Amino acid sequence: MHRLIRATVLIAVLVGLLAGAQTASAQERRTYTGAIDAAKYRVEVPPKWNGTLVLYSHGYFPQGFPDFGVGLTNRPPDRSETERWLLEHGYAMAASQFQNDGIGYQVHNALRDQIALLDWFEANVGKPRRTVATGQSLGAAITDLLVERNPHRFDGAVTMCSGHDPLGLFNTVLDINFAVKTLLAPGEEIELVHARDPEAATQALVAAIERALTTPQGRARLALAGAFNNVQGWYASHEPQPTELDEWIRQQAAWIQNAYTIGLGPTSRADLERTAGGNPSWNVGVDYRRQLARSSLSAVVRKAYRAAGLDLRQDLNRLAAAPRIAADPQAVAFVQRYGVPTGRTPVPVLTLHTTGDGGAVPDSENWYAGQVRRNGDPRRLRQLYIERGGHCSFSAADEIVLMRTLFERIESGRWPDTSPHRLNEQAAELGPDYQLVLDFGTFTDAPMTPAFTRYAPPEHLRPSR
Repeated sequence: MHRLIRATVLIAVLVGLLAGAQTASAQERRTYTGAIDAAKYRVEVPPKWNGTLVLYSHGYFPQGFPDFGVGLTNRPPDRSETERWLLEHGYAMAASQFQNDGIGYQVHNALRDQIALLDWFEANVGKPRRTVATGQSLGAAITDLLVERNPHRFDGAVTMCSGHDPLGLFNTVLDINFAVKTLLAPGEEIELVHARDPEAATQALVAAIERALTTPQGRARLALAGAFNNVQGWYASHEPQPTELDEWIRQQAAWIQNAYTIGLGPTSRADLERTAGGNPSWNVGVDYRRQLARSSLSAVVRKAYRAAGLDLRQDLNRLAAAPRIAADPQAVAFVQRYGVPTGRTPVPVLTLHTTGDGGAVPDSENWYAGQVRRNGDPRRLRQLYIERGGHCSFSAADEIVLMRTLFERIESGRWPDTSPHRLNEQAAELGPDYQLVLDFGTFTDAPMTPAFTRYAPPEHLRPSR
């Protein structure tokens, strides 16, 4: 059986090599592109490779996501100053796009495709002295699993804006959409799972959110829905967090609409259900009154309800009385296997999150640290935060400082100074060309001041374990 598996891998490597393209001479930067088992890849090798390979895993691509090419860093490939810096400093880089151009829930394929690309790299470029796994958003969860399950292939890991617990994330998506349907679209037939028309269900939820934004009562109920995942009212990466309640809720609602309804709502759930063999999310047995009491946003919700003249207890009773949704056990088992890390840390792991991320909320870092305390070595984990809104809204300077910190930890065997003051100094020293931050809402860049900070994220409200 092992010989058969090895033969299959070698055939895939040969297919990828035949499909690939190499540019430049041995004295110049070499670019390899191609496909291994239909998964596109890109590899970049500098003229004086220092022996370290950085393997990048991209995040979740919903249906209709634009094709920017195979990215190698958190920033898109057409504007990645991080890529330029790493290559200029001798680091090789590689990434697979995964099957189906990376569209949909691809964790199971990614775990295979990334290891196949490492095999290809060793066969056609050389065996790395060090290999570092890195990824953003859902790709960060892939990174967690890659190093846990292949400890002999990696020397360290860097994750950015991670949804460390995809099963828990999809449960909170269900909670938020359940609250929107129950409180803002009563009487409407909106199928949140096993939807016969996922696009129609998504459109109905979006319409309910847009109606709610027009009244104080609707905005209060949106605040309640968002509280079930501690969704902050800080959607705009280039602006400070709002202090006025209505604007805060409007930005929170932007997360609810764009991330939880359009991005991960019924349309994306239909893809997940096809992949997992059923619905992996449930709210049977969930006490939403207790969830609100545990939420870091309970005071915001109560303030919004008082301002709107609404009875919060009445809405919580409506949620308690609404019919619940059960998961399909085989689908839960699939996402547990292909999505949820145990927290084993066979190598040093460095994480980075913005404090205002409402898509993959920083609460997941709290959860992941708990898993590491139970199953790994906390001394190998270091978690960093940036005070900024948006999802994955990091500059190249932020990302480079993160990578350099891990490289130093690997080489020296101990963590360097990771105080916010020192990290901000290091980011600023890289200069203005490295300070651009991408805002996903407008897809525009703007220079941002380095903003590493100390932060203690709230409790994850719906963890998978």
